[in-house]
Amino acid sequence: MKTVLFLCVHNAGRSQMALGWFEHLAGGRALGYSGGSEPADHVNPVAVEAMLEVGIDIRAQRPRRWSDDELRAADVVVTMGCGDECPFVPGMRFEDWALEDPAGKDIETVRRVRDEIRDRVRGLLQSLGVPTN
Repeated sequence: MKTVLFLCVHNAGRSQMALGWFEHLAGGRALGYSGGSEPADHVNPVAVEAMLEVGIDIRAQRPRRWSDDELRAADVVVTMGCGDECPFVPGMRFEDWALEDPAGKDIETVRRVRDEIRDRVRGLLQSLGVPTN
């Protein structure tokens, strides 16, 4: 089973939405994790609202730091704005998604970020040969 690790600084917005889309679209045919270099106290409520609008509930998610085990298990590591704070392992497949940080943004902006993440997750799953819902 293919495994993807989504990383951003606070693990409160982009990486949480990416994991939500990944789990929804992969439907159990791939494994996903998310983490941050400096986890926030809670998931961004506007990100939660935007995901609920498309039927994906990330309210139970909690920001956390990634683990070395998750990093080693990943077929792909997707970074989103964490720069040098995100880990790098030579020879491992890394993708850096330049996405606007939804922190402090209005719902319209977060919807655009949400939809861009959806499209990128679909493309990632396709590149891994994982059928999507």
